[in-house]
Amino acid sequence: MNLSFANKVVLITGATSGIGKATAIAFSAAGAKVVLSGRRENLGAEVVAEIHAAGGEALFVKTDIAQESEVAALVERTVSHFGGLHVAFNNAGVESSCPLTEIPEAEYRRIFDVNVWGVIAALKYEIPAMLKSGGGSIVNTSSAVGHVGMAGAAIYVASKHAVEGITKAAALEYANQGIRINAVAPGVVITEMLDRFAGSEESDAAKYLSSLHPIGRLARDIEIAQPVLWLASTASSFVTGQSILVDGGFTVQ
Repeated sequence: MNLSFANKVVLITGATSGIGKATAIAFSAAGAKVVLSGRRENLGAEVVAEIHAAGGEALFVKTDIAQESEVAALVERTVSHFGGLHVAFNNAGVESSCPLTEIPEAEYRRIFDVNVWGVIAALKYEIPAMLKSGGGSIVNTSSAVGHVGMAGAAIYVASKHAVEGITKAAALEYANQGIRINAVAPGVVITEMLDRFAGSEESDAAKYLSSLHPIGRLARDIEIAQPVLWLASTASSFVTGQSILVDGGFTVQ
């Protein structure tokens, strides 16, 4: 399989920690020039420094993915700095847990602005840049709960179901123009999001979430990064419009 990204420009949203950070480092190790984005400039600078220390090329662009003008500027900066765009990993997302009858409208707006509009806005500007670069591959971060339900997390679940639909529709629109669009759907991963949602990895809530995965544990961020690289590479050249579940058996129970 060809998992080399030499001379390829890769854009990653939500790249300051967790899955995004692990994927940025993995792409760089495979030869890519990586553009990272996120809202936390200090963490973005740390990831760039780590990539540079390993001999890679990387750039951080502070971006609020919910703001279309900032997304447009992110893609423009990517192209102007590295000369094109070949791969995008639309990973930025936020979590939410709230009983359905208590969800405030502001919470709906917060989650959908990032998880849904953020993906749409990214696609809106990434696709034209890729067409100018001769095609490419896009991976969106969905979730295992984009395939099933989960009590107490209706807004988050709905947002990830939306990502699934957006991925399929966009894949069909550009399948014959040299752009493949897929999604990765993780189970619960040991990241900062887990800390916010359930407390530490040793908390009762985290242990309960772990018990929901037949494989017997939670995922590590690199275990999500690896399928993302495969979806982005020529090794998956006949795959588009798909959502790859990386969930430790969560959804097959």
